[in-house]
Amino acid sequence: MQSIDEVHIAPLGFEYDRIVGPAEEYDVDVVYLLEHDDRLDAPDYHDDVRDRLAELGASLRSRSVDLFDIYDVLGVVTTLVAEHDEDIVRVNVSSGSKLSAVGATIACMCTDATAYYVHPEGYRYADREERQSYGYADDEVLPTYPIESPTPDQVAVMDFLAETNTDAYTVKKKDVIEFAEAEGLSFIADSDPANDKAKFALLNANVVEPLLEDGYVAVEDVGRRKQVRLTDTGEDALRAFRHQIREL
Repeated sequence: MQSIDEVHIAPLGFEYDRIVGPAEEYDVDVVYLLEHDDRLDAPDYHDDVRDRLAELGASLRSRSVDLFDIYDVLGVVTTLVAEHDEDIVRVNVSSGSKLSAVGATIACMCTDATAYYVHPEGYRYADREERQSYGYADDEVLPTYPIESPTPDQVAVMDFLAETNTDAYTVKKKDVIEFAEAEGLSFIADSDPANDKAKFALLNANVVEPLLEDGYVAVEDVGRRKQVRLTDTGEDALRAFRHQIREL
């Protein structure tokens, strides 16, 4: 029988005890440290965090991320949660930037992961070369409200739009249907539509209309054809949920 691991995900910002304390409290098995892209400018005490986690026996793993980009953090966290769908996953929202906290919290709302906030014993209010707080008083689970993420079919279509649309060519709905058939997307494959009219109806109901409602795509009338493109919001959403394509 496969064992269930205690997995923690923590942005590696300006904290030490806020990361190490919960790892020790929950006897963590795996810790993912989300490290900012510019690691060459990282404080020296980041090595102390890694050393202490290793002493606790945790399997330490790192992921490079822009801690000041909500969607980058959101995408990395949702991907890691999907990779540990059989484990207990807790996400530390207090150890990075304010923007990473937002991204991590939203990720928990889209998944089964638990977001938690660590209360330190006190604050130093020092510069970035020093730890910003000290001690581990306790932690609390944050209330979350479920957010419905795009379906794997919808994410696959968004990825197709991102890869195919160019300045010279804009994807038509017919192109999307041909892509869906070639890739065996469920909204087509599971319904076995009898004709093209039924295929377009399935595409609109299961993919285009939900993505339009969320502002992820835009549809333009060019003659008798419907052209579909990804919006800026859709591009951010694709970054956050691209991992779902693997579920197809």
